[in-house]
Amino acid sequence: MAKLSMVCAGIDIGKFKLDAAVNGSNEYLQVDNSPDGYLALTAWLRRHRVKRVGMEASGGYEQPVMAALRRAGFVVVCLQPMQVRAYATFKLQRAKNDRIDAALIATCTAAVAEVRPPPDPRFAALASRLTMIEQLTEDVARLKTRCEACRDPHILEFWRAEIARLKACIRAELKQLVADIRNQPDLSARLDLITSVDGVGPRTAVAVLIRMPEIGNVSREQAAALAGLAPYDDESGSRTGQRHIAFGRERLRTSLYAAALPAAFKWNHELVATYRRLTAKGKPHKLALVACARKLIIFINTVVARGTPWIAKSAAI
Repeated sequence: MAKLSMVCAGIDIGKFKLDAAVNGSNEYLQVDNSPDGYLALTAWLRRHRVKRVGMEASGGYEQPVMAALRRAGFVVVCLQPMQVRAYATFKLQRAKNDRIDAALIATCTAAVAEVRPPPDPRFAALASRLTMIEQLTEDVARLKTRCEACRDPHILEFWRAEIARLKACIRAELKQLVADIRNQPDLSARLDLITSVDGVGPRTAVAVLIRMPEIGNVSREQAAALAGLAPYDDESGSRTGQRHIAFGRERLRTSLYAAALPAAFKWNHELVATYRRLTAKGKPHKLALVACARKLIIFINTVVARGTPWIAKSAAI
């Protein structure tokens, strides 16, 4: 019997060009990273009976072609750049150019054992708006630092006015973002469940809802890992290294860590107890806060999975 296999292709994403290759063959195509290029690419992939297409995350340049290929019915796998480079290292492949990278991505795509379903397309636009709000918040923090070192009254007044303007923009954009989420019943219900957890404010709830669409459909360990709050072992033979959190979604982790501080000191009795227990054992402040942030995302995941609001446990602290 002939061995049947899925035909896979890889695309190397550039700002202006797309380089595509079919796994196991010398077929190669270069097109513009534009709507016309997507049409030509789609026809070329269908001509070669490609079913699965892989590409690297490339700072957002991959988003339009990914959406176009998914609309055309292809299974699209978005790989992390470190996965592709690790595969090249494994194969001792030193040469690197766009055509070689496309072939390498095709090989990696064929090796993927489990393909996750595509994310809800609604979250892409919401995530872009949330990122803008977070970037404005970072701008405010930078301007406050400038104010601390500024001695010129005129310049100081200018920076303070700019801070006030940006804060007004942040409030308005966040209010509109929440309103748009409320217009969609399923997202609104999920947002209510997230905000029911003590210590989770509206902004943190929005960050969790948008940055982790999988919330409530993954295990507690997976939720912590996706948030970048899962500690990883560092052991070899008789050596036992210190465990560290790593990887995950950086902006989500930042939001949870910021929420964990007031929650662990006042708003969530369980996190208050956790923080006090860890620090009483001599654990550093930052380690205890990371543990509280990890418990916070686990609480949220549990509440959404059960579909019932948070009920605080009475605790003597």
